[in-house]
Amino acid sequence: MRPLLSLPVRLLLATTILAGCQTTGAPPVSATTTSGATKATAAAPASVAPAQPAVSFADWLQALRAEALGQGIRAQTFDRAFANVKLSDRVVELDSSQPEFNRQPWQYLDSAVNDRRVQAGRQRIQDNGALLRRISQRSGVPAEILVAFWGVETDFGNFTGGFSVVDALTTLAYEGRRASYFRTELLAALRILDSGDIPPERMSGSWAGAMGQTQFMPTIFLKHATDEDGDGRRDIWGSLPDVFASTAKFVQANGWRTGERWGEEVTLPAGFPYEQAEYNISKPVSEWRRLGVRPVNGGDLGGEEERAAVLMLAGAQGPAFLVRENFRAIMKYNPSTSYALAVALLSDRLAGRSGVQGSWPRHEPALSRDERIELQERLASLGMEPGTADGIVGANTRNAVRRFQQSIGAVPDGFATKSLLERLRQSAAPVPAAG
Repeated sequence: MRPLLSLPVRLLLATTILAGCQTTGAPPVSATTTSGATKATAAAPASVAPAQPAVSFADWLQALRAEALGQGIRAQTFDRAFANVKLSDRVVELDSSQPEFNRQPWQYLDSAVNDRRVQAGRQRIQDNGALLRRISQRSGVPAEILVAFWGVETDFGNFTGGFSVVDALTTLAYEGRRASYFRTELLAALRILDSGDIPPERMSGSWAGAMGQTQFMPTIFLKHATDEDGDGRRDIWGSLPDVFASTAKFVQANGWRTGERWGEEVTLPAGFPYEQAEYNISKPVSEWRRLGVRPVNGGDLGGEEERAAVLMLAGAQGPAFLVRENFRAIMKYNPSTSYALAVALLSDRLAGRSGVQGSWPRHEPALSRDERIELQERLASLGMEPGTADGIVGANTRNAVRRFQQSIGAVPDGFATKSLLERLRQSAAPVPAAG
């Protein structure tokens, strides 16, 4: 952390305070419906240096104060929030040099849904039974889902982040890569402080500004945070009634369907059309049944007219899941299939249902970002059309992998592996030289 408010800046801020309210004339920035550090930064590439600010911090702060006061935020709220504000070198580092994510899905699930967390979650449900029943009955969101979000986000409140939210958001709004987005979040944080929900000293969170025990970004807080305990404050840091009620309201707003399942693990028949196993390909359950999809534990899929998609995170070697609309509601909390599956599977375990029955291909190491880029480049050189060589294995890349797998007589499941990359390296087409 480096102190921001040097004597000249403090003098300028004092002058600004005396000057009163003024507006910048800047157009409003629309908020992004994200929550949590991973949500706020999921699309960021690794090792991207932030642009240098075009104005001094003193001028930037003066304009921010004018904008905040123009939005109705009280001067004393702003001045208290920024009295000891600091830019954080650590926040800049985390924002501009995010680590490569080289874990396989099962490695993430092993850490997110383990026996210790299941046991701890069941204890939390028992300890807060009456409260959770009341909120679940009102919202239609099961207690197990609420506690699963709580567990995956912060390990039941044990790891909520140790950054000052004002410091973190100020740093990102002033010199981060997505300054407009974080400026919107910073102004939202100021509105929260202005409402009296939390003092600046207690407004802690992740380096990206995600707050509380279920990691709301400030704009999400303003839309969905709830004063369940009736003390006049929406306290998602210290009040479990407020934490659960706020989370339930957010999940409900994301389209949760009362009484329906998130999905289930399934088996796929021989000859299954793997090109249909994409999250964005949704069909009625009756159509999946016609294609031979069955529950892994037997029985009936149910919900004939419900729409669902087949999700496979490890190709034909791993388990398959039929995910329904409530899975999509979980995805709107954090747009990661591994994250959403962790919440769904943890909720099942908390409810006493079994975990994953299929086996993961644990012998398959993860591809590094450079290897993923190489895979895309080699697929492109063969005319398989994987899209941009950006190291992100999305639908276009998986479809290109399927086309290559078909060309070599392999199961076309779209799973990118090191062995597949080796087959590509053995292909005749050279990869164009960089630059």
